[in-house]
Amino acid sequence: MVKKIKAAIIGSGNIGTDLMIKILRHGRNIDIAAMVGIDPASDGLARAARMNVAITPEGVEGLARMPEFKDIGIVFDATSASAHVRNDAFLRGLKPEIRMVDLTPAAIGPYCIPVVNGDAHLDAMNVNMVTCGGQATIPMVAAVSRVAKVKYGEIVASISSRSAGLGTRANIDEFTETTSKAIEVIGGAERGKAIIIMNPAEPPLIMRDTVYTLSEFADEAAIAESVEKMAAAVQAYVPGYRLKQRVQFDRIEQDRPIRIPGVGDRLAGLKTSIFLEVEGAAHYLPAYAGNLDIMTSAALQTAERMAERLLLAEAA
Repeated sequence: MVKKIKAAIIGSGNIGTDLMIKILRHGRNIDIAAMVGIDPASDGLARAARMNVAITPEGVEGLARMPEFKDIGIVFDATSASAHVRNDAFLRGLKPEIRMVDLTPAAIGPYCIPVVNGDAHLDAMNVNMVTCGGQATIPMVAAVSRVAKVKYGEIVASISSRSAGLGTRANIDEFTETTSKAIEVIGGAERGKAIIIMNPAEPPLIMRDTVYTLSEFADEAAIAESVEKMAAAVQAYVPGYRLKQRVQFDRIEQDRPIRIPGVGDRLAGLKTSIFLEVEGAAHYLPAYAGNLDIMTSAALQTAERMAERLLLAEAA
């Protein structure tokens, strides 16, 4: 039997449940050992029980009392930013070596976007998966950055309001702050800005993302090629990720500068516009919930690499 790292999921809502199903179906180096919630009547806990996953409705305190806890090496936290701060401190006090994969915008650990810097933090004790909008758009900012210096990066993430659970709604401020910072830290932009839109349209719309960058003048073909290669890299673990149309360019010349509040009054350069769509795999929620799918897929991709590293260390 192939050995796997045991994992637990904190948060039995939409994101946690989708992640659990992904691990059960596709986990290579990870085996789901426990699902943790705070609502005994939650659908996530009920589904976990039906799938023979150990459950507790008593939060991290309940997890610590479970017999499975002693074998758990990785914990996914799909709660909220404020809850993650408490959960990390509590579990770290009991088991300092435990690895935390944070799906909230708490950002205790380093930001992680698998296709951009995923291998840089495989030994970190806590990694932050930024946000769903960040996972979808920051690779595109990084794709432009590897060709030309980006002065400003702005992203707009539009999701169906049906796919926004209580945790997402509670974290709107943290979403914009964390994503904006990650556009700079990981995307390579000097300044970043993030906007989220929860669209109530019926029928629900698939996640759409728009990325704008203002960079130094550069070879447009080289930027377009970099963007397409990055999109293909994301598709390797999020099959529903795609460019909606060809990359668009606008040259803003020195004699006709633009003003970007908080960035500058007389800016010139190459404006790149990238339009994305993220369709979910429908493991738990319908396909329109691409925002959940890219978040859980990125978290699993990161944790699989961390688990592989841990298993190699054990075998050495």
